[in-house]
Amino acid sequence: MELQEEATKKRMSKPLRIILQSLGAIAILIVLFLAIVFIINLVSNKSEQGKIEHYGQSVAVDGKNMNVFIQGKGKDTVVLLPGYGTAAPALDFKPLIDELSPYYKVVAVEPFGYGLSDETEKERSTDNIVSEIHEALQGLNIDRYVLMGHSIAGIYGLDYVHKYPNEVTAFVGIDSSVPTQPGMDVNFPLKTFKFLKQSGLARLFMNLGTDPYAALPFDDKTKEQMRMITLKNVYNSSTLNEMEAISPNFAAAQQLTFPSNLPLLLFVQANNAERKDWVSLHEEQVKESANGKMMTFEGGHYLHHTRSKEIAENFREFMKEVK
Repeated sequence: MELQEEATKKRMSKPLRIILQSLGAIAILIVLFLAIVFIINLVSNKSEQGKIEHYGQSVAVDGKNMNVFIQGKGKDTVVLLPGYGTAAPALDFKPLIDELSPYYKVVAVEPFGYGLSDETEKERSTDNIVSEIHEALQGLNIDRYVLMGHSIAGIYGLDYVHKYPNEVTAFVGIDSSVPTQPGMDVNFPLKTFKFLKQSGLARLFMNLGTDPYAALPFDDKTKEQMRMITLKNVYNSSTLNEMEAISPNFAAAQQLTFPSNLPLLLFVQANNAERKDWVSLHEEQVKESANGKMMTFEGGHYLHHTRSKEIAENFREFMKEVK
Protein backbone atom coordinates (compact mmCIF):
# COMPACT_ATOMS: atom_id res chain seq x y z
CA MET A 1 0.00 0.00 0.00
CA GLU A 2 2.78 2.45 0.93
CA LEU A 3 4.64 1.70 -2.30
CA GLN A 4 1.47 2.39 -4.29
CA GLU A 5 0.90 5.75 -2.54
CA GLU A 6 4.53 6.79 -3.15
CA ALA A 7 4.22 5.93 -6.85
CA THR A 8 1.02 8.00 -7.07
CA LYS A 9 2.74 11.01 -5.46
CA LYS A 10 5.61 10.75 -7.94
CA ARG A 11 3.20 10.66 -10.87
CA MET A 12 1.37 13.76 -9.49
CA SER A 13 4.57 15.71 -8.80
CA LYS A 14 6.01 15.22 -12.28
CA PRO A 15 3.52 17.60 -14.04
CA LEU A 16 4.02 20.12 -11.26
CA ARG A 17 7.79 19.99 -11.72
CA ILE A 18 7.37 20.52 -15.46
CA ILE A 19 5.09 23.53 -14.87
CA LEU A 20 7.52 25.07 -12.36
CA GLN A 21 10.49 24.47 -14.64
CA SER A 22 8.60 26.07 -17.56
CA LEU A 23 7.67 29.11 -15.47
CA GLY A 24 11.27 29.42 -14.34
CA ALA A 25 12.50 29.28 -17.93
CA ILE A 26 9.97 31.92 -18.99
CA ALA A 27 11.02 34.16 -16.10
CA ILE A 28 14.69 33.82 -17.11
CA LEU A 29 13.84 34.65 -20.73
CA ILE A 30 11.88 37.75 -19.64
CA VAL A 31 14.76 38.95 -17.45
CA LEU A 32 17.24 38.28 -20.26
CA PHE A 33 15.03 40.13 -22.76
CA LEU A 34 14.69 43.16 -20.45
CA ALA A 35 18.44 43.15 -19.81
CA ILE A 36 19.16 43.17 -23.55
CA VAL A 37 16.64 45.99 -24.15
CA PHE A 38 18.16 47.98 -21.26
CA ILE A 39 21.73 47.57 -22.55
CA ILE A 40 20.79 48.42 -26.15
CA ASN A 41 19.05 51.56 -24.91
CA LEU A 42 22.10 52.64 -22.87
CA VAL A 43 24.47 52.08 -25.79
CA SER A 44 22.11 53.80 -28.25
CA ASN A 45 21.63 56.82 -25.97
CA LYS A 46 25.40 57.27 -25.66
CA SER A 47 25.91 56.85 -29.40
CA GLU A 48 23.13 59.28 -30.34
CA GLN A 49 24.37 61.99 -27.98
CA GLY A 50 27.27 62.59 -30.34
CA LYS A 51 25.07 62.56 -33.44
CA ILE A 52 22.56 65.19 -32.36
CA GLU A 53 23.43 68.42 -34.13
CA HIS A 54 23.10 71.67 -32.22
CA TYR A 55 20.89 74.45 -33.52
CA GLY A 56 19.76 77.77 -32.12
CA GLN A 57 21.35 79.40 -29.10
CA SER A 58 21.32 78.92 -25.35
CA VAL A 59 19.84 81.52 -23.05
CA ALA A 60 20.45 81.55 -19.29
CA VAL A 61 17.17 81.00 -17.46
CA ASP A 62 16.89 80.28 -13.74
CA GLY A 63 20.48 79.06 -13.64
CA LYS A 64 20.00 76.65 -16.55
CA ASN A 65 20.22 76.76 -20.34
CA MET A 66 17.12 77.16 -22.49
CA ASN A 67 17.49 76.65 -26.24
CA VAL A 68 15.98 79.22 -28.59
CA PHE A 69 16.02 79.18 -32.40
CA ILE A 70 15.78 82.49 -34.28
CA GLN A 71 15.23 82.96 -38.02
CA GLY A 72 14.32 86.07 -40.00
CA LYS A 73 14.99 89.77 -39.52
CA GLY A 74 11.55 91.33 -39.85
CA LYS A 75 10.56 94.42 -37.90
CA ASP A 76 7.87 92.49 -35.99
CA THR A 77 8.58 89.39 -33.90
CA VAL A 78 6.63 86.14 -33.64
CA VAL A 79 7.35 83.86 -30.67
CA LEU A 80 6.46 80.20 -31.21
CA LEU A 81 5.51 77.96 -28.26
CA PRO A 82 5.17 74.17 -28.66
CA GLY A 83 2.44 71.76 -27.67
CA TYR A 84 2.98 69.24 -24.90
CA GLY A 85 5.54 66.55 -25.68
CA THR A 86 6.84 68.06 -28.94
CA ALA A 87 10.35 66.67 -28.58
CA ALA A 88 12.23 69.14 -30.82
CA PRO A 89 10.05 72.27 -31.18
CA ALA A 90 12.42 74.30 -33.36
CA LEU A 91 12.68 71.45 -35.89
CA ASP A 92 8.99 70.58 -35.63
CA PHE A 93 8.02 74.20 -36.38
CA LYS A 94 10.49 74.49 -39.30
CA PRO A 95 7.88 74.45 -42.12
CA LEU A 96 6.03 77.31 -40.41
CA ILE A 97 9.24 79.15 -39.54
CA ASP A 98 10.27 79.06 -43.19
CA GLU A 99 6.92 80.56 -44.24
CA LEU A 100 6.99 83.32 -41.60
CA SER A 101 10.68 84.30 -41.54
CA PRO A 102 10.73 86.26 -44.84
CA TYR A 103 8.40 88.77 -43.14
CA TYR A 104 9.04 88.42 -39.39
CA LYS A 105 11.71 87.70 -36.85
CA VAL A 106 10.64 84.24 -35.69
CA VAL A 107 11.69 82.95 -32.26
CA ALA A 108 11.01 79.29 -31.45
CA VAL A 109 11.33 78.68 -27.71
CA GLU A 110 12.16 75.20 -26.40
CA PRO A 111 11.00 75.08 -22.76
CA PHE A 112 12.92 73.05 -20.19
CA GLY A 113 12.75 69.35 -21.03
CA TYR A 114 12.21 70.05 -24.74
CA GLY A 115 14.58 70.07 -27.70
CA LEU A 116 18.14 70.95 -26.67
CA SER A 117 17.13 72.74 -23.46
CA ASP A 118 18.13 71.51 -20.01
CA GLU A 119 15.73 69.63 -17.79
CA THR A 120 14.57 71.18 -14.53
CA GLU A 121 13.39 69.97 -11.15
CA LYS A 122 11.14 72.99 -10.71
CA GLU A 123 7.41 72.28 -10.69
CA ARG A 124 5.86 72.49 -14.16
CA SER A 125 3.07 74.82 -13.12
CA THR A 126 1.75 77.30 -15.67
CA ASP A 127 3.23 80.12 -13.59
CA ASN A 128 6.75 78.65 -13.67
CA ILE A 129 6.64 77.75 -17.37
CA VAL A 130 5.38 81.21 -18.33
CA SER A 131 7.95 82.97 -16.13
CA GLU A 132 10.79 80.92 -17.65
CA ILE A 133 9.72 81.66 -21.22
CA HIS A 134 9.50 85.35 -20.37
CA GLU A 135 12.95 85.29 -18.78
CA ALA A 136 14.36 83.74 -21.97
CA LEU A 137 12.83 86.51 -24.11
CA GLN A 138 14.10 89.15 -21.72
CA GLY A 139 17.59 87.65 -22.03
CA LEU A 140 17.30 88.15 -25.80
CA ASN A 141 16.05 91.73 -25.37
CA ILE A 142 12.73 90.81 -26.98
CA ASP A 143 9.96 92.83 -25.37
CA ARG A 144 7.32 93.26 -28.08
CA TYR A 145 5.94 90.28 -29.98
CA VAL A 146 3.06 88.13 -31.19
CA LEU A 147 2.65 84.95 -29.18
CA MET A 148 1.85 81.97 -31.42
CA GLY A 149 1.28 78.65 -29.67
CA HIS A 150 0.31 75.09 -30.49
CA SER A 151 -1.94 72.84 -28.38
CA ILE A 152 -1.32 73.26 -24.61
CA ALA A 153 0.39 76.58 -25.31
CA GLY A 154 -3.19 77.86 -25.48
CA ILE A 155 -3.39 77.32 -21.71
CA TYR A 156 0.02 78.82 -20.98
CA GLY A 157 -0.72 81.65 -23.41
CA LEU A 158 -3.84 82.66 -21.51
CA ASP A 159 -1.77 83.19 -18.38
CA TYR A 160 1.04 84.82 -20.32
CA VAL A 161 -1.02 87.55 -21.99
CA HIS A 162 -2.43 88.59 -18.61
CA LYS A 163 1.00 88.68 -16.95
CA TYR A 164 2.70 90.65 -19.72
CA PRO A 165 -0.02 92.69 -21.47
CA ASN A 166 2.39 95.43 -22.51
CA GLU A 167 4.57 92.99 -24.43
CA VAL A 168 2.16 90.70 -26.29
CA THR A 169 0.61 92.37 -29.34
CA ALA A 170 -1.59 89.40 -30.39
CA PHE A 171 -2.17 85.73 -29.64
CA VAL A 172 -2.39 83.12 -32.38
CA GLY A 173 -3.46 79.57 -31.56
CA ILE A 174 -2.59 76.56 -33.70
CA ASP A 175 -5.26 74.05 -32.67
CA SER A 176 -4.68 75.43 -29.20
CA SER A 177 -6.11 73.93 -26.02
CA VAL A 178 -9.15 75.48 -24.35
CA PRO A 179 -9.52 75.52 -20.53
CA THR A 180 -13.08 74.21 -20.73
CA GLN A 181 -12.35 71.22 -22.96
CA PRO A 182 -13.51 68.01 -21.23
CA GLY A 183 -11.34 65.12 -20.10
CA MET A 184 -8.37 67.07 -18.76
CA ASP A 185 -8.79 65.86 -15.16
CA VAL A 186 -7.24 62.48 -15.99
CA ASN A 187 -4.57 60.89 -13.80
CA PHE A 188 -1.73 59.63 -15.99
CA PRO A 189 0.24 56.41 -15.15
CA LEU A 190 3.47 58.32 -14.50
CA LYS A 191 5.31 55.37 -12.89
CA THR A 192 4.60 53.25 -15.95
CA PHE A 193 5.96 55.94 -18.29
CA LYS A 194 9.04 56.33 -16.08
CA PHE A 195 9.64 52.56 -16.21
CA LEU A 196 9.29 52.57 -20.00
CA LYS A 197 11.91 55.33 -20.19
CA GLN A 198 14.41 53.76 -17.79
CA SER A 199 14.05 50.19 -19.07
CA GLY A 200 14.49 51.09 -22.73
CA LEU A 201 11.06 49.73 -23.64
CA ALA A 202 9.99 53.20 -24.79
CA ARG A 203 12.73 53.07 -27.43
CA LEU A 204 11.71 49.57 -28.46
CA PHE A 205 8.04 50.51 -28.86
CA MET A 206 8.92 53.66 -30.81
CA ASN A 207 11.22 51.70 -33.14
CA LEU A 208 8.52 49.10 -33.73
CA GLY A 209 5.85 51.75 -34.40
CA THR A 210 5.19 53.69 -37.56
CA ASP A 211 7.26 56.75 -38.46
CA PRO A 212 5.19 59.81 -37.38
CA TYR A 213 7.10 62.02 -39.83
CA ALA A 214 6.98 59.65 -42.83
CA ALA A 215 4.58 61.65 -45.00
CA LEU A 216 5.49 65.11 -43.69
CA PRO A 217 7.57 67.88 -45.34
CA PHE A 218 10.85 67.17 -43.56
CA ASP A 219 14.05 65.95 -45.21
CA ASP A 220 15.60 62.66 -44.08
CA LYS A 221 18.31 64.36 -42.04
CA THR A 222 15.78 66.42 -40.07
CA LYS A 223 13.61 63.37 -39.51
CA GLU A 224 16.57 61.46 -38.10
CA GLN A 225 17.47 64.38 -35.81
CA MET A 226 13.89 64.57 -34.54
CA ARG A 227 13.87 60.81 -33.96
CA MET A 228 17.03 60.96 -31.83
CA ILE A 229 15.90 64.01 -29.86
CA THR A 230 12.52 62.35 -29.28
CA LEU A 231 14.24 59.27 -27.83
CA LYS A 232 16.39 61.54 -25.67
CA ASN A 233 13.48 63.55 -24.29
CA VAL A 234 10.59 61.09 -24.16
CA TYR A 235 9.24 60.75 -20.61
CA ASN A 236 12.09 62.76 -19.10
CA SER A 237 11.64 64.14 -15.59
CA SER A 238 10.51 67.59 -16.75
CA THR A 239 7.86 66.42 -19.22
CA LEU A 240 6.56 63.80 -16.77
CA ASN A 241 6.23 66.54 -14.16
CA GLU A 242 4.42 68.66 -16.74
CA MET A 243 2.12 65.73 -17.50
CA GLU A 244 1.28 65.45 -13.80
CA ALA A 245 0.52 69.18 -13.76
CA ILE A 246 -1.82 69.11 -16.76
CA SER A 247 -4.97 68.68 -14.69
CA PRO A 248 -4.24 71.47 -12.14
CA ASN A 249 -2.96 73.76 -14.92
CA PHE A 250 -6.21 73.36 -16.87
CA ALA A 251 -8.24 73.84 -13.69
CA ALA A 252 -6.35 77.05 -12.87
CA ALA A 253 -7.19 78.45 -16.31
CA GLN A 254 -10.95 77.78 -16.07
CA GLN A 255 -11.85 81.38 -15.30
CA LEU A 256 -9.40 82.97 -17.74
CA THR A 257 -10.33 84.51 -21.08
CA PHE A 258 -8.22 86.40 -23.57
CA PRO A 259 -8.36 90.18 -23.01
CA SER A 260 -11.09 91.67 -25.18
CA ASN A 261 -8.72 94.25 -26.66
CA LEU A 262 -6.07 91.70 -27.62
CA PRO A 263 -6.11 90.60 -31.28
CA LEU A 264 -6.88 86.88 -31.27
CA LEU A 265 -6.54 84.49 -34.22
CA LEU A 266 -7.29 80.78 -33.82
CA PHE A 267 -6.46 78.15 -36.43
CA VAL A 268 -8.57 75.11 -35.58
CA GLN A 269 -8.79 71.53 -36.79
CA ALA A 270 -12.09 71.28 -38.67
CA ASN A 271 -13.00 67.68 -37.85
CA ASN A 272 -11.70 66.55 -34.48
CA ALA A 273 -12.97 62.97 -34.24
CA GLU A 274 -12.46 62.81 -30.46
CA ARG A 275 -14.06 66.16 -29.61
CA LYS A 276 -17.21 67.01 -31.52
CA ASP A 277 -17.39 70.37 -29.77
CA TRP A 278 -13.81 71.33 -30.67
CA VAL A 279 -14.79 74.11 -33.10
CA SER A 280 -17.54 75.50 -30.86
CA LEU A 281 -15.15 75.69 -27.88
CA HIS A 282 -12.88 77.94 -29.93
CA GLU A 283 -15.80 79.97 -31.21
CA GLU A 284 -16.62 80.81 -27.59
CA GLN A 285 -13.07 82.07 -27.06
CA VAL A 286 -13.19 84.27 -30.15
CA LYS A 287 -16.50 85.85 -29.06
CA GLU A 288 -14.74 87.39 -26.06
CA SER A 289 -12.36 89.36 -28.29
CA ALA A 290 -13.14 92.60 -30.11
CA ASN A 291 -10.53 91.61 -32.69
CA GLY A 292 -11.09 87.88 -32.71
CA LYS A 293 -11.12 85.52 -35.68
CA MET A 294 -11.26 81.74 -36.08
CA MET A 295 -10.33 79.71 -39.15
CA THR A 296 -10.78 75.97 -39.59
CA PHE A 297 -8.54 73.71 -41.63
CA GLU A 298 -8.78 70.08 -42.61
CA GLY A 299 -5.87 68.21 -41.10
CA GLY A 300 -4.48 66.72 -37.93
CA HIS A 301 -3.72 68.33 -34.59
CA TYR A 302 -0.31 69.48 -35.85
CA LEU A 303 -1.76 71.84 -38.42
CA HIS A 304 1.60 73.54 -38.91
CA HIS A 305 2.97 70.35 -40.45
CA THR A 306 0.60 70.46 -43.42
CA ARG A 307 -0.93 73.95 -43.39
CA SER A 308 2.04 76.21 -42.73
CA LYS A 309 1.63 78.20 -45.94
CA GLU A 310 -2.07 78.93 -45.25
CA ILE A 311 -1.37 79.72 -41.60
CA ALA A 312 1.36 82.23 -42.52
CA GLU A 313 -0.68 83.89 -45.27
CA ASN A 314 -3.80 84.27 -43.16
CA PHE A 315 -1.79 85.46 -40.18
CA ARG A 316 -0.20 88.22 -42.27
CA GLU A 317 -3.60 89.36 -43.55
CA PHE A 318 -5.02 89.32 -40.03
CA MET A 319 -2.21 91.47 -38.67
CA LYS A 320 -2.77 94.00 -41.47
CA GLU A 321 -6.46 94.17 -40.55
CA VAL A 322 -5.94 94.78 -36.83
CA LYS A 323 -3.18 97.38 -37.16
